[in-house]
Amino acid sequence: MNAILLIARRELAGYFRTWLGYIIIAAVLVVDGLLFNSFALGSGMDRKSTEVLSQFFFFSSGVTMIASIFISMRLLAAEREAGTVNLLLSSPVRDFEIVLGKYLAALGFLAILLGASLYMPAMVLVAGKISWGHVFAGYFGLLLLGAAALAVGTFGSAITRSQILAVILSAVMVVALLVMWWVGRVTDRPLSSVFENLALWSLHFPPFQAGIIHLRDVIYYVVVSYVALFASVRVLEARRWR
Repeated sequence: MNAILLIARRELAGYFRTWLGYIIIAAVLVVDGLLFNSFALGSGMDRKSTEVLSQFFFFSSGVTMIASIFISMRLLAAEREAGTVNLLLSSPVRDFEIVLGKYLAALGFLAILLGASLYMPAMVLVAGKISWGHVFAGYFGLLLLGAAALAVGTFGSAITRSQILAVILSAVMVVALLVMWWVGRVTDRPLSSVFENLALWSLHFPPFQAGIIHLRDVIYYVVVSYVALFASVRVLEARRWR
């Protein structure tokens, strides 16, 4: 556990030692702000606070997935690109500790990023009331969705030495999970239900968007994260024995 926390602390600090972390935070806040003002607040019609929050979480979910891909691109690919992966692998830490430590750092950075956007739903208080339970459920869903995308990105970063290629591979995998709902719609039962339940967003995130937390959706995102991280550990183990 100490090794995991040490790696996580070192990796989290790395996001703020370079411009990458600040650029990601600034870009996400700008895009979220523009979407929030253009579609959630600036629609030219009176809306209930719940509708405004639902729209905010709808647009933020896409931005969160994109941000997660860029956050995770440096986790393992940067080590190989810089030539420091051999030093990391020769240290007295196990592969799962390396992967989990780096993943927790990325998840912590994502949590900071999401926390920085909290002022947007709070702006609804200027003209109305908000349900803090809805806000909590929405942000909890964003964190789970981002955690799953981060895990997939960690796997993408583990299988290549280029950060650019890691972004591309991770994006392809995330998009593949997203379009599972479409595959399910054009597939006959019982496979249609399988594909729809595998989809990353269409079935599992809308309840969070509406302020509802279902255990099945929480389990889904946890399982996706676990499988992707397990695959990342296996890739790291395979490279260690080459």
